Amino acid sequence: MASVTSLSDSVQQHLASALTATLPAAAGADPLLRRSDRADFQANGILALAKKEKANPRELATQVVARVETGDLIEDVEVSGPGFLNIRIADRAITQNLAERYADETGRLGVPTAAHPGTTVIDYAQPNVAKEMHVGHLRSAVIGDAVVRLLEFTGESVVRRHHIGDWGTQFGMLIQYLEEHPHELDHKAATEDTASSGEEAMSNLDRLYKAARKLFDSDEEFKTRARRRVVDLQAGDPKTLAMWQKFVDESKIYFFSVFEKLDMEVRDPDIVGESGYNDMLAETCRLLEESGVAVRSEGALCVFFDDIKGPDGNPVPLIVQKSDGGYGYAATDLSAIRDRVFNLKANTLLYVVDARQALHFRMVFETARRAGWLNDDVTAVQLAFGTVLGADGKPFKTRAGETVKLQDLLDEAVERATAVVREKAEKVGLTEREITENGRHVGIGAVKYADLSTSAVRDYKFDLDQMVSLNGDTSVYLQYAYARIQSILRKAGEARPAAHPELELAPAERALGLHLDRFAETVLEVAAGYEPHKLAAYLYQLASHLTTFYDQCQVLSADNPAEVVENRLFLVDLTARTLHRGMDLLGIRTPEKL
Repeated sequence: MASVTSLSDSVQQHLASALTATLPAAAGADPLLRRSDRADFQANGILALAKKEKANPRELATQVVARVETGDLIEDVEVSGPGFLNIRIADRAITQNLAERYADETGRLGVPTAAHPGTTVIDYAQPNVAKEMHVGHLRSAVIGDAVVRLLEFTGESVVRRHHIGDWGTQFGMLIQYLEEHPHELDHKAATEDTASSGEEAMSNLDRLYKAARKLFDSDEEFKTRARRRVVDLQAGDPKTLAMWQKFVDESKIYFFSVFEKLDMEVRDPDIVGESGYNDMLAETCRLLEESGVAVRSEGALCVFFDDIKGPDGNPVPLIVQKSDGGYGYAATDLSAIRDRVFNLKANTLLYVVDARQALHFRMVFETARRAGWLNDDVTAVQLAFGTVLGADGKPFKTRAGETVKLQDLLDEAVERATAVVREKAEKVGLTEREITENGRHVGIGAVKYADLSTSAVRDYKFDLDQMVSLNGDTSVYLQYAYARIQSILRKAGEARPAAHPELELAPAERALGLHLDRFAETVLEVAAGYEPHKLAAYLYQLASHLTTFYDQCQVLSADNPAEVVENRLFLVDLTARTLHRGMDLLGIRTPEKL
């Protein structure tokens, strides 16, 4: 089924035709239509047009109104103020438009797919090998997953990349320590139980890392041996590589267990860490130096920028290769750009990375542009995100001042949510299995929604009590709205949802219907701007409209004529489908009972 034209697009077309008929010179002019509190829509474009044509804006607006073909779409158009147009949509048009979406068996709810989709490589969820994931890893994973879902839903070809930290000096340190202390890591992961084995494996690796770091910092002879081991690793020594691979494999088991708990799909082929670009590093440096983009400075290969200087006023370079011949993050990131542009044929490179790395990526992107790897046809964007804060407004830590482990945080969220679900379990008839499952969906959904309902670039406070509340802007509120509709549909008996365009709509029905009409344009806007918080805001407003509708319009009342019951069941069922689809695009489940 073809995508359904939204009411706003239909009104836009009617106004554009009326403008052109009134003033041929206005052909192609934008009526500047927007949603309004004073009417269903308001058009503001006539003011600018009148100024351009040196006409009286109110008189021009009056002439345009006379030319508007209202048909079954528009109930009323009036001139307001100096030349605004206030437009009220006919009830019939609202219901008919929603009915078309309801009948769409694809479940797209009117959202079109891109006519000419591109290829986006998205870099997100970047944990480090041999280190436990902490609260700082949460945002990249959650935001990245939502953006992937949104882009794929709108038709973009998406290549996922998890750029894990799996290379560098710390691995020489770890391998050398294990070589000298062979019984420190006897654990072997059991594939049958990825969650428990993953946690145990990472606990062992984390302990090993701390012990190796302590020795590295205190023993110069060990430090020398560890650095020699790095050279062996980079040279491809078989024994050293085998030990390194063991660290990577053990860590992946743990990563998968965390991502599974987050209800995220992470596939092994998508994990291409720093080591994946080793073979490209020397060539990347050669290309930059030969083209003059990078120059040697005190033995290091550097890229300089006129507008980036340190506190002393001297230029701050991007160091691509160190003076000792080692490669830094810049060499790896630039090699990754080459791979993503020339091998993966990407049009867009999207990096979901902490805002504190903004300067680094600004320098990397500019270097790639100078080298010709990024151009008008290929863009790179950092989707920067802020910090997760504790209740005190400071970066989230444990009481002991340590970084909060992500596993612990997620477990506590599920535990809190399960307690909330259990309180209402008897009333809605949940089994113990359903309580456990819903507790997991509510807890993980609460964590994700708190993150996604905040603009990515802003910091936000992590407050579990608020996150699992049934009141306010929380995922639980949205999940409860969905479950409440399912309860109504189960109680409807023989009555079935059916649209009745001939019925006059109550104010709460109109408000709900007009908001449902905005879903497609909202999804497209959110996907284009990588702004999942705007979808979260739309869904919260939808649930709020639904609450008002419940208060003012009884659905299954015996006093209602059959067609009113059917039409209201149709409205709430479409609302449920929209909530379900919208939450799914954010990576959040919607339980049938809650």
